[in-house]
Parts: sequence; structure tokens; C-alpha cells
Amino acid sequence: MSAEGHDHGHEHEHEHHHKDTFITKYIFSIDHKMIAKQYLITGIIMGVIGVGMSLLFRMQLAWPEESFKIFNFLLGDKFAPDGVMSNDIYLALVTIHGTIMVFFVLTAGLSGTFSNLLIPLQIGARDMASGFMNMISYWLFFLSAVIMIGSLFVEAGPASAGWTIYPPLSALPQAIPGSGLGMTLWLVSMAIFIASSLMGSLNYIVTVINLRTKGMSMTRLPLTIWTFFVTAIIGVVSFPVLLSAALLLIFDRSFGTSFFLSDIYIAGEVLHYQGGSPVLFEHLFWFLGHPEVYIVILPAMGIVSEVMATNSRKPIFGYRAMIMSVLAIAFLSTIVWGHHMFISGMNPFLGSVFTFTTLLIAIPSAVKAFNWITTLWKGNLQFNPAMLFSIGMVSTFITGGLTGIILGDSTLDINVHDTYFVIAHFHLVMGISALYGMFAGIYHWFPKMYGKMLNKNLGYVHFWVTAVCAYGVFFPMHFIGLAGLPRRYYTNTNFPLFDDLQNVNVLITIFALVGGVFQLVFLYNFFSSIFYGKKTVQNPWKSNTLEWTAPIEHIHGNWPGEIPHVHRWPYDYSKPGHDTDFVPQNVPMKEGEEVLHH
Repeated sequence: MSAEGHDHGHEHEHEHHHKDTFITKYIFSIDHKMIAKQYLITGIIMGVIGVGMSLLFRMQLAWPEESFKIFNFLLGDKFAPDGVMSNDIYLALVTIHGTIMVFFVLTAGLSGTFSNLLIPLQIGARDMASGFMNMISYWLFFLSAVIMIGSLFVEAGPASAGWTIYPPLSALPQAIPGSGLGMTLWLVSMAIFIASSLMGSLNYIVTVINLRTKGMSMTRLPLTIWTFFVTAIIGVVSFPVLLSAALLLIFDRSFGTSFFLSDIYIAGEVLHYQGGSPVLFEHLFWFLGHPEVYIVILPAMGIVSEVMATNSRKPIFGYRAMIMSVLAIAFLSTIVWGHHMFISGMNPFLGSVFTFTTLLIAIPSAVKAFNWITTLWKGNLQFNPAMLFSIGMVSTFITGGLTGIILGDSTLDINVHDTYFVIAHFHLVMGISALYGMFAGIYHWFPKMYGKMLNKNLGYVHFWVTAVCAYGVFFPMHFIGLAGLPRRYYTNTNFPLFDDLQNVNVLITIFALVGGVFQLVFLYNFFSSIFYGKKTVQNPWKSNTLEWTAPIEHIHGNWPGEIPHVHRWPYDYSKPGHDTDFVPQNVPMKEGEEVLHH
């Protein structure tokens, strides 16, 4: 960067210091580091609400018809008279839990936090391409979160057609109590969320393409940046399709159209709708819904790759293969949505096409799993909490992925569709794996965000209890699913067939309660370390990427003076001919030094 640019940067920063008030610094901030923290803390708050809901409905499943004071306290007399949960609110809790976790915690918590924090820092940019658009994207996300939480307090209750909100249940306000105002607010909230997501994604893409520092070629980007970049592209391709589904559903609900409604009777009354198809909604929903699971898991994969290479003290195995597999996953994820619809009456030939493409996506996923295992092999492993969560993520990704092979096959899927087997599969492969990736990222980059260290011992407690409880919750679900127990049932005791499974439900709920309560250890560690944690050193993990070259004190523009230039790829760990076991990217190549490229 020229001297002139340097001066300008300094002057700008100086100006900035004078004007910084509480409002410009913490509320209307256009600094990507502050926006990342805003996303993270909002995501954590939404996570607490989402997990809290799951604990409530797990208690209902384990001890149906029991009276709990906490039900009455949290849900009120209308939905939990005498402390017994009503079936309407049960469905609503399941619906909002799914929505919050998928969109507001995993999508925003991972992409929103880490893309914002790391893209400018790791590619050597002063900020995002558009700081203003970045700020707007966060506030739209915040607004959609407020509307979603607000929908819990409307009189008829929040949306309760499942997080997939299939019509006609969600399209007819008179169908169920949870299809009234709560459903409309759900749709409005999602439309705003999608606008936020699209603004964020476009910003990430432009930043990665245009603002890389000198020497930072695409093949020198850390895998984190590759995954954020590809995730943003998938978002731009698929989110508008969900927006169209939400808008058409709003038309059907409020303006008398019938995009998703055909000849329909309700309580003996013939409605005037004709010509639409609820299956059309499924196609639109899953065209986003399937890429969405990769929008959630890809950033976690990037974070895990970075944390593993750093803590194995050796280069990531198969860097180019990792990039190719990310690109392959991105492409394939957009052509597999039909596997959610094998029992919607689709043509069996079409079912076989979706089976083929679904099984195909197992190949790039397996490439990543093998590459992580090979990165660990014979490494000098540093088992800090971030590393443990990364290894945990590989474990849950493989366990959850194996059951995906069964669900991806149309003939096998028909037997376990809409049972607890499906819940076990996607919670492990996407929910828990993405959550582990998020925890790994928080433990690894907390010093960069707050200039303090998290307490390591509390991190270990958090990991081990979470790891045991996560498997304790979702592993038994495979078996009750194979036994035929349907999902979304308010109680499993209406059918004598399932009486024997009740003990398993109690076991699952106990694991869920213990795991849920122990997240308080993480929350305590996180919030107390911000204020009272041990001060961090410049590069606590001895890592190679550029963000550790920026000063600990946050300044506007990331680097005071010139932006570092890049001379090598980010994984030069334990490289022969160097005194230390890490060589940061901005260290020039020595005479005759070999370029390690994977």
C-alpha cells in the first residue's frame, strides 16, 4: 500500500477516535469485528431460547400428562393449565425450536460471526467491501429475531406447522390455532432474515474476490475463507427460492390466491381454492432447505480444518482436495433436495435420480473426513478445548453421515421417514457437528475478538459433558426410530405398541437436561472471560494466518500502517529448515525454500 494510502488510513483512524460515541461504537458500528461480536452474542441468546424449548418438549415426551410448575410458569394458564402442557403449544415449541436453531443460531452464529470476523483479517483487508451494508445486514437479522420471538406472545400462539411449515396446515388460518397471526409473523420474520442473509453473502463474496492483500492468491487462502466464500455463494443461489415460497404462502394466507392449495374441505365446508399444489411448496422449501444444511456445516468444516492444522502442528492434509470437495459439495447440494420428498408421491424414476445424487454427495464429505483424520495422524497434538471440539465434530459428522446413506436411498427411506431416525440423523450430522464447529471457533478466536483468554479447565468440562450428552440424546433415537416411533407426536403413550420405548425417552430426556444445564458452564466462561479473563498474547496458538499479525487492540482498519503481504500458504507448520514449528504467511520465502503445496 502506498505511503499516501497509509497516511490516509491514519488520518481516518484518528478522526474515528474523536467521534466514537457509545452509539457509533456499539450500535451503528460498521467495523466488521464489532458486527461479528453482535452476531455471536445475538446467536448465543437465540441458542439459549432454542435449547430451552427443546428441554421443555423433551420433558413432555418423557413424562407425558405430568404436571410441572415450570410449564405453567413459562407457558401460562392457556397453554399449560395446572402445569400440564397442551398439544397445541407442544407443536409450536418444536416448530420454533427448529427455526431458531437452523436459521438464527447455526446460520447466523457461524456465517454471521466468523465470516465477519475472519474474512477481512485473514485475507489482509481493512474491512468488508461495504461496512454500511454489513451493518444493515446485522440489524435486519436482529429485527427478524425480535419478530420471531415476538410471535411467541400472540394470543393464538406461535406458528406450529413444523419448521418446514408445509401447507395446507400453514396456508389456512382456520386449520389450527398455530396458523393464525403467529404463522404470519413467522413468514415476515423469515423474509427479513433472508434479506439480511443475502446482503451478508454478497458482501462476503465481493470482499474475498476484490480485497485480498498482495500475494494472497486463491490457493493461499486458509480453508476457513474458502468455506465462507462458497457458503455465501450457495446462500445467494438458494435463499431467494425460500423467499418466493414465503411470499406465495403469504398471498395464499392473506390474499385469497391458491398457489399451494387445491380442492380442500375443512370441517365439512368446501373451500373455493383450486389448481394449486402443496407439493410445489415442498419443492421450493427444500430447494433452499437442503443447501441450507451445507450453509450451516461448511463454515464449521472450515473452522475445524484451521483449528486442526494449528493444533496438530502439521500442514492440513490434501489442501487442494479439500477445496475441490467444498466446491463439489456446493454444486451437489443444489441437486439433491428431492430426497426429503420420497413419500410425497414423486415418480419412482425421479426418486432414483435423487437417490443417485444424494449418495454421490457422500464422496466429497468422505474426502474431508479422511483428510482430517490424516491431518491428525502422527501430529504433535495440542488438546485444547478448540481441538477437542474439532475432533468431536469429525466424530459426529461421520456417525450422522452414515445414517444419511440409509435416508438417501428412496426404498429404505420410506420405512423410517418422519420417525425419530431422521431426527437422530440430522441432529448429529448437521446440528451437533455445526455446534461443535461453532464452539471450536469461539475457543480458538476468542482471544482475537476480546483480547482475553477463555478458562481452559472450564472448556474441558464443557466439552466432555457436552460430548457424552449429545451422543446420549441422539444415539438412542436411531433405535426408537427404527422401532417406528413417529416424530412430532405430543405423547408416545397413545399407542400400546410404543409403551416399551418410554424408558428410552426418559433416558434421552435426562441426557438432554444434563447437557442443557452444562451449557451454563460455557456461558459463564464466555461472559466472565470478556471482563475478567487473562490477557492474551499476540499469537496464543502460534498460528500462521494473518489475523494473528494484527494488533491485539482493535483498531479501525485492522493494521496500523501497511497491510502485511503474503509469501506462502497458511499451513507451513513444522517445516524443515525453520527454527520454529510455524511460519506465518507474511514471512518471506528463504533462498531455495521449497513451496509446500499440499
